Amino acid sequence: VVMRCDLGIDLHSAAVHRTNLPQVRVSVGNARTRELANVFGAPVILTSALREGSLRATAKEAGVDVLLYEAGEGLRFDEMAARAGVAGILRVLRHMDMLPAKGIAKARVKPLYCQSSKWLRAPAGGLLRTYRGDGEMVEIGDVLATVSDPFGESEVDLEAMVAGIIVGRAVMPIVNEGDAIFHIAEVSHDDPAQAVEDLATQLENSPLFDEDEII
Repeated sequence: VVMRCDLGIDLHSAAVHRTNLPQVRVSVGNARTRELANVFGAPVILTSALREGSLRATAKEAGVDVLLYEAGEGLRFDEMAARAGVAGILRVLRHMDMLPAKGIAKARVKPLYCQSSKWLRAPAGGLLRTYRGDGEMVEIGDVLATVSDPFGESEVDLEAMVAGIIVGRAVMPIVNEGDAIFHIAEVSHDDPAQAVEDLATQLENSPLFDEDEII
């Protein structure tokens, strides 16, 4: 299939017990996928190295570019993730002249471009209480969650070690020491907080497309 393609869009949810903010991952230095990621219009564009054995890496060896779309939680339906994904795919198809422009609007808000990211891990095992969610901006030192023992006698805060936007997080209330809890991406934008708000509004207002609108 890859050998016959001009472009691939690889659709992923997060792993089981994790959730991802809608995001498109692209290779560093690939101007074409960066342009198409902007056309796709997901809230975040994140540069990501090719992983050996992945579809994106295999396609690259065959000379085919692939956009990797990550959104939502494994084993669950997520309407916002579906809206962002469907709209993004249609925008890319329109941009490549594979569909007419009828009913397919361009993204009204420019995605946040993130060149690096970091996972914050549980400082201890126990019960997890999270205070921040997907798409929220955080600063260094912000308390994002607390891990306590079952009786609440011992508590340890999980503080942000980097500033940026939360693009992924764990959703299970029980964690082990060292488990990945928050995925934070550094943001390149003049006013990231306003951009996040505008992107959220765009997704909420974006209609799910009817078949007749795109034929």
